[in-house]
Amino acid sequence: MIRGIYTSASGMILNQKLMDITANNVANVSTTGFKRDVAQVESFRNMLVYRIYDKVSSPDNAIGYMSLGSDVSRIVSDFSQGLYIKTDEPLNLAIRGNGFFAIEVPGSQGAQQILYTRNGAFTLNSRGELVTLDGFYVLGQNGRIVLQNGGQVRIDEQGNIYQDGRFVDRLRIVDFQDKQLLRKLGNNLFEADAGAQQIPFSGRILQGYLEGSNVNSVQEMVDMISVLRAYEANQKAFTIQDETLQKAVNEIARK
Repeated sequence: MIRGIYTSASGMILNQKLMDITANNVANVSTTGFKRDVAQVESFRNMLVYRIYDKVSSPDNAIGYMSLGSDVSRIVSDFSQGLYIKTDEPLNLAIRGNGFFAIEVPGSQGAQQILYTRNGAFTLNSRGELVTLDGFYVLGQNGRIVLQNGGQVRIDEQGNIYQDGRFVDRLRIVDFQDKQLLRKLGNNLFEADAGAQQIPFSGRILQGYLEGSNVNSVQEMVDMISVLRAYEANQKAFTIQDETLQKAVNEIARK
């Protein structure tokens, strides 16, 4: 009975985590370049249940296996393409295909760290440097990209940047062989593990577009309802087992 309570409780904990992940996806349905999270669920090791003092029905006293519940083993990102949003802003960029913009952000102890994003909503700071809306530097092949305010900017499909017909730099766009080695850090930024192998960028750059979130709001709401029903079922099973155990302790023990 107590094992059953633990199994129901683990199911409630699991569905609470799934609800948090789904709610985060729904909250970012309008976030540019957002990649939805997907939970990978893994069951605990099953336990072999034994019947005590009953060697007639089962010589080895085994009556079968009982599940101890499940839990989220890890959370992975779905890197499928989002829809394109036409803005006609020259510093708004979208990646068609695989790849990430390289972004320089402040690291620990004054060092700089390179992170990656699919959010191409860029602008210029007061020094004419190309930055994200959070003020992080967009990197080119030669480092930070510096443009003149007011000049006409053209960026071709390979990421080459021209201003008033003059070549400035080429965007540093990075792709990875195994994208599951990327970790979300917030602000639509990813950090690559030390073992993440970079591969050549084979996609295209679209100027004047942004990539929207790849979250399907309808599917997420359906998943949310399913998770809620599963949580309620585990909660009901927990309550029934708790009431049965209480009756066994308080009533049967007196007879």
